[in-house]
Parts: sequence; structure tokens; C-alpha cells
Amino acid sequence: MSDAAEYTPPKVWTWNKPSGGRFENINRPISGPTHEKELPVGRHPLQLYSLGTPNGVKVTVMLEELLALGHTGAEYDAWLIRINDGDQFGSGFVAVNPNSKIPALVDRSGPKPIRLFESGAMLLYLAEKFGAFLPTEASVRAECLSWLFWQMGSAPYLGGGFGHFYAYAPTKIEYAIDRFAMETKRLLDVLDKRLADNAYLAGDVYTIADMAAWPWYGGLVKFGQYGAAEFLSVQEYKHVNRWADAIGARPAVQRGRMVNRVSGEPSSQLHERHDASDFATKTQDKLAAAE
Repeated sequence: MSDAAEYTPPKVWTWNKPSGGRFENINRPISGPTHEKELPVGRHPLQLYSLGTPNGVKVTVMLEELLALGHTGAEYDAWLIRINDGDQFGSGFVAVNPNSKIPALVDRSGPKPIRLFESGAMLLYLAEKFGAFLPTEASVRAECLSWLFWQMGSAPYLGGGFGHFYAYAPTKIEYAIDRFAMETKRLLDVLDKRLADNAYLAGDVYTIADMAAWPWYGGLVKFGQYGAAEFLSVQEYKHVNRWADAIGARPAVQRGRMVNRVSGEPSSQLHERHDASDFATKTQDKLAAAE
């Protein structure tokens, strides 16, 4: 390991300088709103406030899958939250999600709005509300929930750990990159071994566990997430790749990945979704052509 300047932590840490890196303008050690801003409300039962990151994609995939099954109660408005602009610190957003992270969801189908924050909680809530993508047989349900929470627990190591230090940190720290690359490869190996004998994470059925894991691990092996495919030798994980291809071929997944997306080809970006027809008429390439 190469030498690095030694850092001695102070007795008491204080926030006295920018953290550096791609997201320094939105990182702070306190919670709560920074400005007053109410959230818009559309006409559908479900109001989603999000961005097309892996955690956001989980929920839009779930909603599109529910609609594909014919659950009209899953119709939704998806509003774009630009985290680099600090939209997540508006008073309305913080009222729904006190953690100021995307996504945030409000179910307005009943007499009193129900707020949800944390993507895994949203998947579980929607699965129970509509009776879909969550097995009812006890052992399969337990497997599904175990893999759902495995993904929730592993995401910080993949994103905030490996992704941050490999792709976003202002300086490359060998120890940090090595530590989180090791953990990311271990997680890929866990996933690969599970999928060697199972079509999906819970077994033979596609569930919310797959919807949770696919945007993260599918993104890593298929979409060049963090620019790390070669570095992590992702082609080694053949069962993860097979699973990622199978899920990525689903039309509802393809639609869900487009919603609130602000990067990539303009034809893949649907910044806001308020009707199913928006996929055909309001992607960024269509809007640009109409201007």
C-alpha cells in the first residue's frame, strides 16, 4: 500500500470546511429544511418525489410492474427532485421524508394521506397494498424479505463506500478503494452464488427483492455504474449477468428506469411522469424535437 499523509482525528469533530467531492454542496451534518417549498400534487392516488438513481428506480419499476398487472390504483405522478439543487431540503419534501433522501412517496388514495420514506419500505407497502410481488407461502416470503433487507443493508457499502471513493471522492485513497472494492466483490459473489441455483432471489418467482437489487447490481454489471465494470471484473459473475439481463428485458422495468432519469440518452429520460402516454410523448428527445 502506498504511503499517505497521516491524519490525526481531532478530539471533537466540527464542520468547518466543505467535504469535497461531487456532492459537497448538499452534504451537511444537520437535518431539516433549508427553505420553504411545498410539493406539487397531481391527480393520481400515488405521488412520488424522486430522481432516477438506483433507489428511485426501485419504486418506479414497482409501480410500472403493478400497472402492467392491471392494478389501476397504482397510477402515479412522478415529480423530479434534483438533489444537486437541494430540492430534498425543501420544507414539503422534508415533511414527507425527514431524512431528506429520495425517494419520497405519498399515498392519497384514502381519507388521510400516508407518507412513506425509504425505498424498501415503499416496495413492501405497495406489495402488501396490491397483493403482488410478495410471496404468501411462509418460507418463500421469508426468503424474499431476507434478500430485500440484504440489499438495503448492502447499498451503503456499494454506493456510499465503493461508488463514492472510486468515482466521486476528490482524492483517490488506496485503502478506502481497496476496502470497498473487496466488499463490493464479496456482495457480487453472494448474489452470484444465490442465482446459480435460482432464477430470482426468492427462488422461481420475481419479487420486490429483485426490484430492490436490480438497479444497484444490474447497474453495476450492465450499465457501467461508477465506470467500474472493468475494475471489478463484473463479467466474472455470470449468474448475476444472466439475472440482470432477464429483469432488464421486462417492459415495465425499462419504463421504470426512464422515470425521473436525467442522464444518458435523451430518449431514455422521462423527467416527470403523469400519464402512461408520457413515455411516448414527453421523453427529452421528443420535447427537444417539439421546441
